[in-house]
Amino acid sequence: MLQFYRDDLARLAAADRLRALRPRTGADFASNDYLGLGASLRLRQAVAAALDRGVGIGSGGSRLLRGNDPEHEALEVEAAAHFGSEAALFFANGYAANVAAFATLPQPGDIIVYDELVHASAHDGMRLGRAPRAAVAHNDVDAFEDAIRRWRAGGGTGTPWIAVESLYGMDGDQAPLNDLAAVAARYDAMLLIDEAHATGVFGSAGRGLAEGLHGAENVVTLHTCGKALGAEGGLLCVPAVLRDMLINRARGFVFSTAPSPLMAAAVREALRCLVDEPERQARLWALVAAAERALGFASGSQLFPVIVGEDGAAVALAERCQAAGYDVRAIRPPTVAAGTARLRVSITCNVDEAAIEGLGGVLR
Repeated sequence: MLQFYRDDLARLAAADRLRALRPRTGADFASNDYLGLGASLRLRQAVAAALDRGVGIGSGGSRLLRGNDPEHEALEVEAAAHFGSEAALFFANGYAANVAAFATLPQPGDIIVYDELVHASAHDGMRLGRAPRAAVAHNDVDAFEDAIRRWRAGGGTGTPWIAVESLYGMDGDQAPLNDLAAVAARYDAMLLIDEAHATGVFGSAGRGLAEGLHGAENVVTLHTCGKALGAEGGLLCVPAVLRDMLINRARGFVFSTAPSPLMAAAVREALRCLVDEPERQARLWALVAAAERALGFASGSQLFPVIVGEDGAAVALAERCQAAGYDVRAIRPPTVAAGTARLRVSITCNVDEAAIEGLGGVLR
């Protein structure tokens, strides 16, 4: 009965692609806790204070039943104000938020034109949705425009949706957001921007790479809370009418137990930390500069892809780094393209310059 699964796992192992859970060990070069807020005293105290004032651990149901807590609503108001959007909606994680956005907002007569490197959650949401979709070459603005133009010439009359990440988590490079916004304006398109890896790191008070585009009626942004914000959850920042649409039509919202109100309290405090503690952002960028010196190249972000090529070689190099006390993980297909297996070196405020130089020495 279970032989298929044994055989499939054996095939993964033979191809050096078998995944397994492993504990945290050594200096943190693998997490997305970019600002070091995950274990911060302020977030711990915020959760403790919420417990003291009677906030529950669990929500007890979906938001449309009895799971709608004042902490959820307060977070959404504060998040919309922080990121400059008309409204916000809180989900249990960024994956769920992305799936909900792609599955719910584009309509059957629309088209989604997406960067070929967008996150798996976007692909899953598109598969659940009703709009046709077209992939275009990574960060190729002309390809986005050409795809929309061909669709229009073929009789497309709905709304085009341009879908990108502002900062790509496996490559560390940025989307040309201003150029894409200009394309969206020319073709009456919506622009859906996943800010997962940019939130907290880029922009004033960590508002992300889409800062300045928030608030436009054709812009939807996703800000995950489990990376630089040090907590859990995902915030879709949207025009108010789209928030109402998600509340009524997004199956992952309607039929899912609401996130813990304690997480909402933690994220509220994390947003205040972005404003009150700009030194975290400054420290991260100082560490990024140290990593550029130690690793010998610049990525333009806190993410440094060390391309190895073959899957087994990437795993072996990661194991050497781990044995030396540096927690670096190998990234293999299908997460990245075949032949581009890599180490994804993530710079966070959880390490210091000595650790960065030590890792650089191992890699050299």
